[in-house]
Amino acid sequence: MPLKFALALFVLADLAAALSVGLENPKNAVRAEWTRLVPMILVGTALGVTLLVNLPRAAGMLLLGLFVVAFAAFTLLRRANARVVASAWAWVAGFAGGITSTVFGAGGPPYAIYLSQRGLTKEQFRATLGLATLTSISLRLIAFAITGLLLDPDLWIKAIAVVPACLLGIWVARRIFLRLSRDALMRAVALLLLASGTSLIFRAVL
Repeated sequence: MPLKFALALFVLADLAAALSVGLENPKNAVRAEWTRLVPMILVGTALGVTLLVNLPRAAGMLLLGLFVVAFAAFTLLRRANARVVASAWAWVAGFAGGITSTVFGAGGPPYAIYLSQRGLTKEQFRATLGLATLTSISLRLIAFAITGLLLDPDLWIKAIAVVPACLLGIWVARRIFLRLSRDALMRAVALLLLASGTSLIFRAVL
């Protein structure tokens, strides 16, 4: 598929997943973390719309993939009692996530990286990440609607198949989440980041 079509299809599936997770238990979210992320998500999304048209995408995707893989490897190898990062990193994570969400359809890794280093409980991590992702995807959806990327009828036909499959995956993952300890969850997040980063690298070089 053309990249812009794929990104538009992905935002519909992403929105369904984010609504399911973000509204599941919003009371568990750490609102202070969310409000620190939101302003720079907005700025990053606005910049990402411009970059979507002009950026040499393969190079940017390769750099993002290498960074995500490196962080995932670091997380898997680090000591369990590693220190909590400063809250100021939320500005970097929000900005990076806004850009990568719009340009690559991969806004989740920067938010997951930041929140996984803030010492949250697994319930706080899931709920806060859900709200941050829901905010980012909603802004991406608005940006894509304004630029006309959601006007293709074929997009909505394919979404009929994609969205239910995505929600089924969320349903399965929710049950796995309930059985995991926090440490196991953080390692699972690192493994998913490793897979996501590897995917970005392959997409960039192929």
